[in-house]
Amino acid sequence: MLRTSLSRLSPPSSLLRPFSSSSTRLTSGKCFPIPSKTQSWIDGKYHGQSGEEMSNFSPGTGALISTVEVATQATIDAAVASAQAAFPAWSALSGAERGRILTRAAVLIREYNSEMSLLESVDAGIPVSETEFVQVLGGADCFEYYGGLASNACVTGQMMDTPHAGGHKDSFCYTRREPLGVCAGIGAWNYPVLVMSWKVAPALACGNTFVYKPSECTPLTALKIAEILKEAGLPDGVFNVVVGDRTTGPMLTRHSDVKKLSFTGSTETGIRIVKEAAETLKKVTMELGGKSPLLVFEDADVDNAVGAAMMSNWYTQGEICSNATRVFVHKSVKEEFVRKLVERTKQLKVGDPLDPLTHVGAMIMPPDNKTGHMDRVIGYIERAKADPRNKLILGGNTHTIEVAGGKGGSGNEGCYVEPTIFECTDDNSELVKEEVFGPVMSILEFEDEADAVERANDTIYGLGAGIMTNNLARAHRVAKQFQSGNVWINNYNLTPSEMPFGGYGMSGYGRECGTYAIDNYTQIKNVYVEMGDVDSSCYP
Repeated sequence: MLRTSLSRLSPPSSLLRPFSSSSTRLTSGKCFPIPSKTQSWIDGKYHGQSGEEMSNFSPGTGALISTVEVATQATIDAAVASAQAAFPAWSALSGAERGRILTRAAVLIREYNSEMSLLESVDAGIPVSETEFVQVLGGADCFEYYGGLASNACVTGQMMDTPHAGGHKDSFCYTRREPLGVCAGIGAWNYPVLVMSWKVAPALACGNTFVYKPSECTPLTALKIAEILKEAGLPDGVFNVVVGDRTTGPMLTRHSDVKKLSFTGSTETGIRIVKEAAETLKKVTMELGGKSPLLVFEDADVDNAVGAAMMSNWYTQGEICSNATRVFVHKSVKEEFVRKLVERTKQLKVGDPLDPLTHVGAMIMPPDNKTGHMDRVIGYIERAKADPRNKLILGGNTHTIEVAGGKGGSGNEGCYVEPTIFECTDDNSELVKEEVFGPVMSILEFEDEADAVERANDTIYGLGAGIMTNNLARAHRVAKQFQSGNVWINNYNLTPSEMPFGGYGMSGYGRECGTYAIDNYTQIKNVYVEMGDVDSSCYP
């Protein structure tokens, strides 16, 4: 959800300018102290256990944030049992009663925005300017939206006359939308609060209970949302959080008492989860990877096009599944587009996520391999440099940024990659075909609309696509032809809670957000009502 003004990307600053230690903190005061040990949240309280632990590192410094207790099968069973026990009373509440609690939660999330944003930036490496104005407030918007839907009785059925059913002419049937029971979600590390909100808010609005497993890289803010929901009046057991590593998710996926699973993450992991969920016939929603196109036509406003390209590549360090990393630019405006893009990108500040002036923060830091994701991104960059089909225009380097609090005193072990731009001549090169999940943009040239659309659709993914043009007839024509679940015209990556979000192809299926998400968390019961006698004349 990218609502921050494009002007935030333009103030001049040195790419590597050091910043003062005063901007670096691990807490924002007494509201949200970071615990030395992170535990699961079950039945309205923290749940301690003995056993395996893992480390949670801050991407900006490499410093240890906390030790995380890895959920065991017993922990998962306790969380699901808590959700099961809470389901009858929660689902029996009216939509208005549930809606009031969700709306109150939205108010509290906004009240705690500064603390939540800081925690998100420490945990995920995302610039605080993004977490404070987009991620956390976006989560609040989501709870408010579904609180309103629940209160307005949006979870409704239909009534149908049945004159040809064989019964009385006045007989009819009606449908009821009913909650599923215990639902589960497995979240992503790039948008921890927002991704969680997209799953939890509609599920609770429909009367379900929930067990959520945040990414092993970013476990902290989900637990704070649990505390906020309790403060808002959510009954114990309705929402539970289990923290752990990559062994934790499959326990939820295969659990026979979990009726629905929503996953956000890589396509490879999604495929495995679908297979596991099939063993118990769970409903599943998959929001997976992408390699999205942005088409810049000759009549586009070039400045706006550059802004859209930057927002769809540099925001959140490029760690966004729907990013338009394949930027197709019409030959007649390509030179101007590239020149302006390079000029603006050179002004971006790569650095401390807690510095309000930072534009590009730190790459995520997995607990089992601190530089693993950064190394993966740099691997794509180095192979692209060696490929004659690609020309490096800007960037392509890692950086050591001086951040107070980094391991070793004056320096740090944070993970930083410059915004990197390549001009590419072959759509089939590795860089153009594969999802990098970092700040790496590929620029490709086109002249013909039909050819551009065909090339844009030449991918296994179908999560996002964008069009920059002043010709609205062309915009709608091209939007119709895109094989993608989300299309933006003259902007990119705006995802309000009212808008359904999901993909085609290997980008997954099902939709999050909007009224469409109600389908994910309800099941349909049909009730036939006979208004006359039973016609059994065919029997003696």
